[in-house]
Amino acid sequence: MTAVTEWGVALRILVETAATAAFALSGVIAAARKRLDAVGVCAVAFLCAFGGGTVRDLLLDERPFFWVRHVELLWGVLGLAVLAMLVMRQHHFDLTEKAIFWPDALGLGLFTASGVHQALAADMPGLVAVLMGVVTGVLGGVLRDMVCNEIPAVLQDHQPYTVCAFAGGWVYLGLWQVHSPGWLALTACVAVTVCLRALAVWRNWTLPPWRS
Repeated sequence: MTAVTEWGVALRILVETAATAAFALSGVIAAARKRLDAVGVCAVAFLCAFGGGTVRDLLLDERPFFWVRHVELLWGVLGLAVLAMLVMRQHHFDLTEKAIFWPDALGLGLFTASGVHQALAADMPGLVAVLMGVVTGVLGGVLRDMVCNEIPAVLQDHQPYTVCAFAGGWVYLGLWQVHSPGWLALTACVAVTVCLRALAVWRNWTLPPWRS
């Protein structure tokens, strides 16, 4: 039983590390597109990487925050931001919307799974757990866009984004309730979230705008 618990903790740390790296990279690309200086790029990367998880920990009353418990994440994001800036400058990386898509979509899926798992482990009701996944997955991107002086893309482009995280969260919850292995629930949640997001962009799916 102890081995299973340790494996679950290791898996959660791995997921949060991968999600943090993916969102940090999307933050670096977004800040570079706005031609921010090095401090600004690092600040946006930190906000994007840690914003959603910090709010999740606040709502679940988890102390200390996940990036305080694992200070290596702070060093990792700082190192990734510096390395990404150097690589993009040397290779004249094309800072298009497409460049930010995959790290953003992957971070969305991974953080959604992490948020749902954290809430379920804290014995939260199913709907609350799914919403915790949405908050964890979406809020980092919202903060990134706000600091870059843009209306958050999740609120203005009408493409499904939050809906993708919401759907992925329910997949995780369903597999959790039938006692599926943790890796299966995680993989399914990430796959559904990322694939729905990719399909939405590829097929140009949009949500109906408010009509007066």
